[in-house]
Amino acid sequence: MFLRSLSGRFLMLTIIFVMLAEVLIFVPSVARYREDYLLTRLERAQIASLALLASPGFIEEDLARELLENAGVFNVVLRRDEARELVLSSPLPQPVSNTFDLRDPGAVVLMRDALAVLFDPENRVIRVIGDPVREAGLLIEVTLETGPLRADMLDYGERILWLSLIISVSTALLLFVAVQLLMVAPIRRLVRAMAGYAEAPEDARRIITPTARVRELREAEDALHELQTQLTGNLRQKERLAQLGGAVARISHDLRNILATASLFADRMERSDDPAVQRAAPKLLNALSRAINLCESTLAFGKAEEPPPRLARIALAPLVEDVVETEQLAATGDPTIEFLVDVPLGLSLSADQEQLFRVLGNLIRNARQAIEATGAPGSIEVSAYAEDTGIVIKVGDTGPGLPEKAREHLFTAFQGGARKGGIGLGLVIAAELVRGHGGRLELHRSDSEGTEFHIHLPAGR
Repeated sequence: MFLRSLSGRFLMLTIIFVMLAEVLIFVPSVARYREDYLLTRLERAQIASLALLASPGFIEEDLARELLENAGVFNVVLRRDEARELVLSSPLPQPVSNTFDLRDPGAVVLMRDALAVLFDPENRVIRVIGDPVREAGLLIEVTLETGPLRADMLDYGERILWLSLIISVSTALLLFVAVQLLMVAPIRRLVRAMAGYAEAPEDARRIITPTARVRELREAEDALHELQTQLTGNLRQKERLAQLGGAVARISHDLRNILATASLFADRMERSDDPAVQRAAPKLLNALSRAINLCESTLAFGKAEEPPPRLARIALAPLVEDVVETEQLAATGDPTIEFLVDVPLGLSLSADQEQLFRVLGNLIRNARQAIEATGAPGSIEVSAYAEDTGIVIKVGDTGPGLPEKAREHLFTAFQGGARKGGIGLGLVIAAELVRGHGGRLELHRSDSEGTEFHIHLPAGR
């Protein structure tokens, strides 16, 4: 379990990387040790040979053997004044297997030769050539065994490896503690804050307070603080919307009864002999019927979503004319508003007639109210045409245009209201109804010359 944690894996990786670095240091160190070992043997051999040259004449065999044993070599050859002289010698246990020149060795050559000695367990006799110390001659060469050299190199390498292991473990433990304090502890605090907030996201006291001093962790805490703040606000808004939905459902129940009574009176109005009343009564009945259906749908559906559309093949032109006539009756007549309709008679699509009526009615009503608010005459134009992907319906007006704040939150509930007293739900509902048809509602333009919305709907089969 420990190795599955971030700190455990970091500890193991630290040990591995430090050991790898020590191994990379180990080979040059051993090569350097071998070079120093051989140079020491050359120096001892030179001292022995100089001692012998200082006492010319016969030298006892025991003294020569002692000098060679002290130098750790078998033979000593010294070249002076262009003459090569065998100064000290003793019998070789076996022929010379290799010759090494230490006068100007390269680093790669030294490391290669050192590894060759380490991985060769055989005790061989080698010849080593070097420069005499303090220019006491032109060249010195000795013969010696590799067994003692290899034993000393292995002993030195073992000490290096143990030292590397101690350094690796110590470094890893120090880094482990540092990571625990500087990284893991703040991350665990962040996780605890997230878990605590998840238990009660509506409680603002559980929102994290950024305190980290490390830049990356501080950025994470700032982002989490902002996310939790927005989520808590959204949850509160959702709760208010849910309460509002319950209130709307209760109001819809009573409003349905009131509208049903008004519908009965509208039925009687149809029997009037007044032509104006006979012309207005069907519009009133249709409006009351739609209001009753809306109340019943709200009560039946029981939540804040619109029911799926009941698709049927409908002609678009009569529907647009019906919506425009309804808004013409609602217009006060001051200022004068001109309604222009340009919808081909043969244009049809697959849609829910009631929902599409609500969408167009909302857009045209908003345009009418915007023009009326200016107190100046204006016009509202509704047009439609077919394209490759479906049907496009345009609703434009010559009003003052939408305020900048309304454009920023146009399709956000309770924030996109464009007129005084509006609550910003009309366009949200309209966009939702259009999305239910597989289309989209978008603001094409809004400036001082007016506003234009486009409704993109699939034509259907």
